[in-house]
Amino acid sequence: MAQQFDVAVIVGSLRKESVNRKAALALARLAPANLTLRIVEIGDLALYDEDVEKAGAPDAWQRFRREVGAADAVLFVTPEYNRSVPGALKNAIDVGSRPYGSSAWAKKPAAIMSVSPGAIGGFGANHHLRQALVFLDMPTLQQPEAYVGDGFNLFGDDGGIVKEGTETFFQTFIDAFAQWIERTATPRT
Repeated sequence: MAQQFDVAVIVGSLRKESVNRKAALALARLAPANLTLRIVEIGDLALYDEDVEKAGAPDAWQRFRREVGAADAVLFVTPEYNRSVPGALKNAIDVGSRPYGSSAWAKKPAAIMSVSPGAIGGFGANHHLRQALVFLDMPTLQQPEAYVGDGFNLFGDDGGIVKEGTETFFQTFIDAFAQWIERTATPRT
């Protein structure tokens, strides 16, 4: 029997009906049986401030760190804002990486899918996020790269994938991530 893996999914867009959330949910439906994908919400995280940390981390920060810390791997699904990641996602990365020496991200296998309405599919956000993950010591899936364009035309009203070829690509991506997790995840003790 294959080992089960818990995957924290971080969606960079805060909108409940965002195409990135729809993509995350589609990946969860397509995931192999040994992966459980769960969205970890970031919208309630106050901006990171070390003074606040020293006075006592807010409940939302503590919840977020626990949820990410409990995961075996992390999947990021994000739009691109101004050729980078959205501020809410950057803040979540900062919150999860603190206090210094206690990062919730360290050594967790990661993958990135960027979804945007444009033709280059969030290339800038994807690559900026990759730079941060190197520092966070997260081994990140290299192939297939997932820059998904034409995001507003991928999903039907029910959230199902409607654009031809997209489901096949999503399946290839999530299967590759499952294999990556199996090879790189730190064994549970």
